[in-house]
Amino acid sequence: MSARAEAIDFTLSPPDNERLANLCGQFDENLRQVERRLGVEIENRGHRFRILGDDPAVSRAGDVIRALYATTAQETVGSESVHLQLRHAEAEAQFDAVPTPAVDDAPVAPDEVSIQTRKGLVRGRGPNQRDYLAAIRQTDLSFGIGPAGTGKTYLAVASAVEALQSEQVQRLVLVRPAVEAGERLGFLPGDLAQKVDPYLRPLYDALFEMLGFERVNKLIERNVIEVAPLAYMRGRTLNGAFIILDEAQNTTVEQMKMFLTRLGFGSTAVVTGDVTQIDLPPGKTSGLRDAVDILRDVDGVSFTFFNAHDVVRHDLVQRIVRAYDRREDDPPPR
Repeated sequence: MSARAEAIDFTLSPPDNERLANLCGQFDENLRQVERRLGVEIENRGHRFRILGDDPAVSRAGDVIRALYATTAQETVGSESVHLQLRHAEAEAQFDAVPTPAVDDAPVAPDEVSIQTRKGLVRGRGPNQRDYLAAIRQTDLSFGIGPAGTGKTYLAVASAVEALQSEQVQRLVLVRPAVEAGERLGFLPGDLAQKVDPYLRPLYDALFEMLGFERVNKLIERNVIEVAPLAYMRGRTLNGAFIILDEAQNTTVEQMKMFLTRLGFGSTAVVTGDVTQIDLPPGKTSGLRDAVDILRDVDGVSFTFFNAHDVVRHDLVQRIVRAYDRREDDPPPR
């Protein structure tokens, strides 16, 4: 450990031994995770904590510990919870903002969008996610564009489920392009539904987490939720629906235009994608790239662009995204 430039002391309140054990984790693993990430040393006797290290790391560590303790009132704190709270603290520091923990019982700002799910409160972690949730609520067509792990699809599905539960819409339509819908798809076993299922699995996973396996299946049986490949949208008009097009970077220009013109009365559409991961055949222009150029100034259409700072997966994912971004900005000589 480097020289200790600062030490802070605080007491967690209200005192609760079960919540304290939840916070610390088995063999204090949650505290060790904070130490490793921020380069600090954490000592505690019961609910009294001391954090030693370099400024401003000790201040951020204190904010993280308090936020995690608040979270213990409603959920079990695990490695993922610690990771997300650390990411939130780092994102706030990047944007020179005062840290405000994004946890279930933290106060919600009057203009901040929050969504209640069966697993807890979903809120934006960082400015871009907060802007994205607000844009989805305020505009009929929203685009979320950025690298993997930034919450584009998860937040869109959460917004869709909220709209369905509050009866703002009558059905959900979740769509993905099956980029190998030609001869390769034909060699997969099963009928057509089984062939396209692997492409739609991430959308199912998000729905299961939001609503539970049994309820999702019942809503699918009643056609309240439809998860389908993009080709199934042709010729349809979708009224009173919340529509999500995921992995939109793999649409062609013609497919994107087709999808966007499916929007009917009382409907909301969200388009998500990562323009750095296009799987279209050579010579095909991405419909997502094209839509950004064409629709950027159209009234009623919003765009949220995510970057590596918004990644909420494993730390390594953030470093991978940054490495690829650097390579694109400064390509190696041929």
